[in-house]
Amino acid sequence: MINVFLIDDSVLVRNSFKKILTGLSDIHILGEANNPVDAFTEFKKVGLPDVFILDIEMPKMDGLTFLRKINVQRPTPVIMCSTLVTKGSNALLEALSLGAFAIIAKPTVGVSSFINDYKEEVLEYIRTAAKAKVRFSSIVNKSPIVSDTKSFKHKPSAKFIAIGSSTGGVQVIEEVLTNLQRDHLPILIVQHMPIGFTNNFATRLNGLCENSNVIEAQEGDVLKTNRVYIAPGAKHMEVFKEGLYYVIRLKDFPKVDFHKPSITVFLTSISKVAKENATAFILTGMGVDGAAGLLKMRKMGSKTYCQNEQTSTVYGMPKAAVSAGAVISELSIFDITKTINGTR
Repeated sequence: MINVFLIDDSVLVRNSFKKILTGLSDIHILGEANNPVDAFTEFKKVGLPDVFILDIEMPKMDGLTFLRKINVQRPTPVIMCSTLVTKGSNALLEALSLGAFAIIAKPTVGVSSFINDYKEEVLEYIRTAAKAKVRFSSIVNKSPIVSDTKSFKHKPSAKFIAIGSSTGGVQVIEEVLTNLQRDHLPILIVQHMPIGFTNNFATRLNGLCENSNVIEAQEGDVLKTNRVYIAPGAKHMEVFKEGLYYVIRLKDFPKVDFHKPSITVFLTSISKVAKENATAFILTGMGVDGAAGLLKMRKMGSKTYCQNEQTSTVYGMPKAAVSAGAVISELSIFDITKTINGTR
């Protein structure tokens, strides 16, 4: 039985989740609270849950402060539910960096429409989160690096790194990128996240990374050293070769493997043009996105890896890649960073 605790100052929201979760044989609502301070009082009566559903903006204590406190006490999967989702909130990006499992948009009106639209997604998140390995990171406390202080050169590169990532990936990407050495190859990243978040994600990463300029990818970008390109939300990112250079193309067509941008689309495009010039990694995440594209890359001579089960929040996408025969080796986060730094 999966025990869930609801923390939200909206009765409408708590009732929406109760309508979704009540009566299920494998999920139990352990308790609810209007705010985190009252929740801590409830924990003394009922204990801690397997999964939290948590808002950001609440009286007495905000969701981020609660997330930090509970992670110190006992790291627990947290699904963030907030109206800030549609705004690409930096607070929600920080929540993902602190180890939040997933984020969904809070219902503002129409409980029935929320239940119809999000029921299956909510249930999948809860069931997967209950099995997840939550990692607490304090990297968000690092002082931002001003872009003007980064004095390295960017030059077109004949080789590059490709990364596909989903649930739990924000923490891994931050850890990898903040440990990159100077003069690294171009790095392209498809990270599954809601529309509106990717530009803020790139800006945030740029402020954390000493040896990289991190940008949201744009149509026609030429791949250059010391740059990291984040695929924009709601667009597929592909790589083409034009003359001597590799360039980014952004495409608008339906989801593939349930995602847009799709890692499979991304890696498949690379398999057609880069061969041994590309090295690819599949990181933590739910589902199978990326496995088919990674296999195509391996067949064309690229080096292909995935994050190992021990360090993955969710060993879904890596497992799918391994099962497809797409992976040369499974690596820890430390070894992923070491491999990228050693690739020239």
